[in-house]
Formats: sequence, C-alpha cells, structure tokens
Amino acid sequence: MSTLSTLKDRIGRYGVWSVGLRAEDPARRGQLAEAATELEQLGYGAVWLGGSSAARHAVPLLEATRTLTVGTSIQSIWDYDAETSAASFAEVDAAHPGRFLLGLGVSHAKLADQYRRPYSALVAYLDALDAAGVPADRRVLAALGPRTLELARDRAAGAVPYLVTAEHTAQARAILGPDPLLAPELKVILETDPSRARTLAREFLAMYLALPNYTNNFLRLGFTEDDLTNGGSDHLVDAVFAWGDETHIRDRINTFHEAGADHVALQVVTGGDRDTLPREEWRRLASLLG
Repeated sequence: MSTLSTLKDRIGRYGVWSVGLRAEDPARRGQLAEAATELEQLGYGAVWLGGSSAARHAVPLLEATRTLTVGTSIQSIWDYDAETSAASFAEVDAAHPGRFLLGLGVSHAKLADQYRRPYSALVAYLDALDAAGVPADRRVLAALGPRTLELARDRAAGAVPYLVTAEHTAQARAILGPDPLLAPELKVILETDPSRARTLAREFLAMYLALPNYTNNFLRLGFTEDDLTNGGSDHLVDAVFAWGDETHIRDRINTFHEAGADHVALQVVTGGDRDTLPREEWRRLASLLG
C-alpha cells in the first residue's frame, strides 16, 4: 500500500476544521485535550487547525489522543520561516510519528506585509523544507488555482483547499490525478430555516469576500461580481455552506466526495465566537454522518 493510500485510510472521510482548537492560552490546554479526545471517539479521522497555525498548536491534541491526525490549515509561509517550521515538524513527528501534517499556504496580501510573488515564495519554501528533510508526503498545500494545485500534486501529499465548491473539488481532482490527497474544507450550519441559515452564512462569509484570492477563485468557477456583493448571493452561499435538515446536509457533504474529495474538513458555523468549541454541534454532525 502506498504512503498516500495509508494517509487517506488513516484520516478517513471526515474531519473537523476549527480555529478554536488552535488556542494559545495555556489555561485552555485541558479543554482542548478533552475536546480532541471526544472528536477521536466520535469517529473523526483528523482535526485541522484554522488560522495561521503551527506545529506547537497540534501538541495538546496529539498528546490527548491515540490515532487522530492533526494538521495545520493553514500555516502561513510569511509567519514562520522554513527552517523553524522544519525543526518544529521534526520535534512533533518524533514524539507522535506520522500523526502531524504540515499544511502550508500563502495567505493574503491584506494579511501579510511581506506578501510578494506568492507562488515563487511557496516554491522556495518547499525547497527549503526539502533541504531540511521534511518529507513531501507529510505536507499539504492550501491550493486554489491550477498552478498551486499542480505544486500540491508534485511537491506535497496533496491539497487542502479552503472555501470552495464541489465544482472546484472536481476541477482540483482532475489536476491532482487520482493519488494525491484532496481534503477540501466545507462550512456546515445546523439550521433548517433558510433565512436564518443564510444570515449566519453571510455574517461568516463577509471577511472572505474582501480577500481577492477567494473572490478571484469564485470568478474562475463561474460566479459573477453580483454574486460577491451584499454578503454573497443565495447561489454562492448555498454552494459553499451545507445547511438544512440532516438529509440535506449529508447530501451536500456527499457531493464533495462524489466530486473527488477523499476527505472533507467540516467547519461548524454557529454565529458565536469563532474561538469557541461547538462540541454539541460536532456530536450532532457525527451522528448524521453515521
């Protein structure tokens, strides 16, 4: 069995994407460990740490669990230099062999003062990781456009695209080919009222519609400028969020698998603080996934 097949088997079909599980406050370490233990028991195969996370954020979760894979989604290449990332990776991997994935991305010009020639910077970063001995099959890229997806195919274990549609997943699979990991993130709102669900979605989506990397990707997928105004059209919201009753949410998640995803990283949106841990919603989601 290939290394990539083993990775896919290990993380399974579903994971949880969360900013809250990346908390810096040492006082929350016990809370994070308890949440990670439950996520493993619920059957999720991986946890993806939102924001510009790093290897150190994975440690409390890895220490509390036995089989759970923990990945950064994503670590900004502008926030951590490659040498530091490689050293941190080696330390965590020595303590928890094979259970940490280094997810990397170029972030956004509005969020990184040093943002220049992002593709070239990412290639140079991967070169430095190679030189430092970080295996290509233990890193994944937050790839949206064709060139970066090709880089994920050729220089990493695969891609972890954020804020995408099932159509993007199909296009990404065509570029990656059958073997690399494809693990898109999908936002889930456990709400059946259309008005309430879309209001929550638009509140959450607003910050992303100010970032050209995402809006340009939506335009490549066939959305129009009108779809990107006023918090996003119903068409856009319904494409990047799964909401409704249990059957509808399960079907929406399945469309990503049918489009070629090996694993879907599920981010529960509640309308509350993004740092909170929606544990009851994670339980409900695990139940509907079976």
